[in-house]
Amino acid sequence: MHAMPRLLLPALPPVLPAFARRALAALLCTAAVLAGTPLDAQGAPDKRTAPARGIPYATRDDAMQFADEIAARRQLDRDWVRATIGNARLLPNVPRLMLPAPTGTPKNWTLYRSRFIDPVRIQAGTRFWRSNAVTLARAQAEFGVPAEIIVGIIGVETIYGRNMGSFRVIDALATLAFDFPQAHPRASERQAFFRSELESFLSIESRTNENPLLPVGSYAGAMGMPQFMPSSIAKYAVDYDGDGRIDLVNNPIDVIGSVANYFKSFGWQPGMPPVFPVGFDESRLQKAVLLGPDIVPTFSADAFVAGGAVLDGDAQKFNGLLALIELQNGGDAPSYVAGTKNFYVITRYNWSSYYAMSVIELGREVRAAMEP
Repeated sequence: MHAMPRLLLPALPPVLPAFARRALAALLCTAAVLAGTPLDAQGAPDKRTAPARGIPYATRDDAMQFADEIAARRQLDRDWVRATIGNARLLPNVPRLMLPAPTGTPKNWTLYRSRFIDPVRIQAGTRFWRSNAVTLARAQAEFGVPAEIIVGIIGVETIYGRNMGSFRVIDALATLAFDFPQAHPRASERQAFFRSELESFLSIESRTNENPLLPVGSYAGAMGMPQFMPSSIAKYAVDYDGDGRIDLVNNPIDVIGSVANYFKSFGWQPGMPPVFPVGFDESRLQKAVLLGPDIVPTFSADAFVAGGAVLDGDAQKFNGLLALIELQNGGDAPSYVAGTKNFYVITRYNWSSYYAMSVIELGREVRAAMEP
């Protein structure tokens, strides 16, 4: 399973079996780590570059103990796992990036939207849609996920592959697995998550003969055009063009199929709009009640209206459950929509109603830009 483009290890004798090549690569990695020397694309010491910043995790007992646990749990080569984690480097700035905004920082949907709904993304989106129209139509037919939602996701995440991240994945995941900021309100839970992602990454990499030190991605370890975490690659990525490999970096066919499969796996309902417009009847509005379940669809259309919401057209006849979604606008009045189960499904990709609305609106804008 391929998350990022890699090179094989030609420096190792090709006649060796895979387990022997991995073992030899592990010895090379270990020697390089202990010497403080970075590795080149073949897994050999790279003398052309300066040593990577940060402390190598080979010096950390907790990291090496976790490496041993992964090797035993996943039945992986112990030396290979220790060498791979050992060659990871602490990224000093990454833990700070994981901290939430200070309490009291106002959210601003208008500002947030402007970061993702802009001419650059819309133009790139129309080119992506036109170039991949057949695959998008196929994914919509097979998975039930509209092309505009798939296009919206890929555009918001990476501008259709323009910005897939520049952090070594092994460094990002190791940093967050072993040095997650304890000031985070959910530090224990999040650190456990990143340890699990590091384990998933190593499990995926162990099934190749490629260098696990080469993949790059976001500061959180997400990879490729759709920015899948390693566990999502393992669970949801698909070989949509049937060439025998999964490439989420250079192959938009695999990317489109994988995003559609992700949404279907989380319960996307074909034909269901993700949001409806909503207004309020102030004379009987129970806004606190309607906002109580947050983004979780809870109210029937009748119950929604009984709470003071005003729905128009198709929304009045909607048979599913609804949630009142509030999008704050700094010091200005908030914006509101009625979210369906499909809105909730989009938030499984990124747990933010602001993110979900950006995906929806970018997809709409790209579709509109393609119309005559």
